[in-house]
Amino acid sequence: MSLDWLAWSNPVAIWWGSLLVVSSANIALWLLLHRRSRRQVLDRARGIFRIELLLALCAAYVFGCAFRAVLPRADVQRICLFDTWLSSVFVGRSVATVAEVCFVVQWAIVLRQLAIITRSDTARNISTIIVPLIVLAECCSWYAVITTSYLGNTLENSLWTVTFLLIAAALVRLSVDFHGAFRWVIAAAVAGIFGYVAFMLTVDVPMYFGRWQADLARGKELLGLVSGLEDVSSRWAVTHDIAEWRDEIAWMSLYFSTAVWSSLALCGFGLIKDILPRYCRRPSAARRLSSARAGVRLALRPALIARHQMRPADHPRGRLRTR
Repeated sequence: MSLDWLAWSNPVAIWWGSLLVVSSANIALWLLLHRRSRRQVLDRARGIFRIELLLALCAAYVFGCAFRAVLPRADVQRICLFDTWLSSVFVGRSVATVAEVCFVVQWAIVLRQLAIITRSDTARNISTIIVPLIVLAECCSWYAVITTSYLGNTLENSLWTVTFLLIAAALVRLSVDFHGAFRWVIAAAVAGIFGYVAFMLTVDVPMYFGRWQADLARGKELLGLVSGLEDVSSRWAVTHDIAEWRDEIAWMSLYFSTAVWSSLALCGFGLIKDILPRYCRRPSAARRLSSARAGVRLALRPALIARHQMRPADHPRGRLRTR
């Protein structure tokens, strides 16, 4: 395996080196979150929303993206940086599918927990919808890599755009029920999502749509299911030419950095879930029950104090003992 292309004069080498640095930092951040979570006392009776689950889902995304950053490839074009079977589209797309589904499940869990705290049906419904949407997007992606049709990529990225528009709508709805620092956190998340949507609508989706239209104009023949599966498993072309990678660098750089950071943020959300009710304008059922119990204890406190201060002779048990 020749490494002669790793030189400062090669933009692809500089880009790949930056991916390695960012991926290493992402793994270090995940390890830090894992260490912090081990120190926190957790209530394991809270069902699906547990820090262990968020950590596992985040790990799948962080390490999956790190793998794809070390061995980048462009699916439909069948190009990669290293001549190894690990660079095959089948391996890379399989890793990406698992990682991306785990990522959207993270969002679904967090939105559902926030919906429970605020009693928001909107957020709860959106948390249910987004996972099937991304599963459909993954099917479109596999259609693209098997047939080499950019229509699948166009549909895939359109579905991702719609999914995050729904997530933004849920967060805007939830922001009404929060105040203080956490409301600013939600506002920052919404701003980030709008930036992502703008990139998808102006760069990513038009790029794939344009490629699809160009292929149609050339009369490109698509691969069938059997031949396509064989092709994604056995064919890859090694190239270090910036002309081949230029259109992929933008989305890959953002994908392996900011997207991973959002997954890490969702994982860190589990560390603060117990203090969220104090930032909520509308108390949850659990919080109302806790307040009711506190009120009952406060109302009974004078009677308990009086009972405690009784002289032994006046206490009912004391009288029984003196008889």
